[in-house]
Amino acid sequence: MTSASSERPAPVIPTAEAVVNALPHPVITVAEDDRMVDANVAAEAFFEASLAVLQRHRLQEFVPFGSPILALVEQVRTRGAAVNEYRVDLGTPRNGGERIVDIHVAPLPEVPGHVVIMLQERTIADKMDRQLTHRGAARSVTALAAMLAHEIKNPLSGIRGAAQLLELSASDDDRSLTRLITEEADRIVKLVDRMEVFSDERPIEREPVNIHAVLEHVRTLASSGFARNIRFVEEYDPSLPPVLANRDQLIQVFLNLVKNAAEAVSDVPDAEIQLTTAFRPGVRLMVPGAPARVSLPLEFCVKDNGPGVPEDLMPHLFDPFVTTKPTGTGLGLALVAKIVGDHGGIIECDSQPRRTTFRVLMPMYRGGRGNEKS
Repeated sequence: MTSASSERPAPVIPTAEAVVNALPHPVITVAEDDRMVDANVAAEAFFEASLAVLQRHRLQEFVPFGSPILALVEQVRTRGAAVNEYRVDLGTPRNGGERIVDIHVAPLPEVPGHVVIMLQERTIADKMDRQLTHRGAARSVTALAAMLAHEIKNPLSGIRGAAQLLELSASDDDRSLTRLITEEADRIVKLVDRMEVFSDERPIEREPVNIHAVLEHVRTLASSGFARNIRFVEEYDPSLPPVLANRDQLIQVFLNLVKNAAEAVSDVPDAEIQLTTAFRPGVRLMVPGAPARVSLPLEFCVKDNGPGVPEDLMPHLFDPFVTTKPTGTGLGLALVAKIVGDHGGIIECDSQPRRTTFRVLMPMYRGGRGNEKS
């Protein structure tokens, strides 16, 4: 009789190539002359080139001139030991600009002079840090909004009423001044009203929402108004599942982003706004109130070919009262960040001349839960 153990099939042992290709981080092998001799699938995506193309080039042809990665490779060859470097920019026009990575370089003992390089992109970690900053900024505005509503709106109504009474007995010359007082009082009230949105702590009514219907609604509104002369390009993933969200608030988010894009391309001859959706598995984020990391696989982007966001403004882009517009209040993007954060998502901006992208990552609707409250 044959024993049960002898009938078991032999375990399938994956090849080293299969294991390396399964890694989400770019891994490349560099020969003694710096020629790239091997690369995994993630490296092909990072450098936007196939393995066959990479093998025809040396490392320095795919990284910025004088990049620290070249010195690291030499250091590893000299010392024969692994070396790490953190927060290095490997961005080039070829791979889309700024690409902040942590670099891990190790020697390949079996082949003298060869080294293995693994790159770990900082994008998601930085997004998490920035999202926490955006939430803190929103909380600051919440407290400020509550104070302004009480301390400013009541006196303003008295000032406006007094100006209207003065207008009844004022001369023609003075009447223009009383109207100015009234108009300015109304303008401040509108500003405070906009800020009061931040102090709204009511639960968000959420349901499965078709993001493409939202984006089409926003595009229709924009095309018939402030973006009448701007070309729209849509690249949608038709298989995208619904997003668990409040439809009206999503419209507010993307209307704000499209309006910003329209203003950015107002002086561009070939003005264009691109709306894209995609499914990005693997993005997970720890959000307040959630016991575990939340998956954020739905990516919605608003892109424009304007001049880009000034570099000094980028770290504070979603902070309240930050704006480049002469008549702007700087509350639009702060409100967008708050709404996205309230939905358990994150928003990120990548900007270069003629290519600015606002990227929203959100959770999807998994069914069986009906309306939810955050």
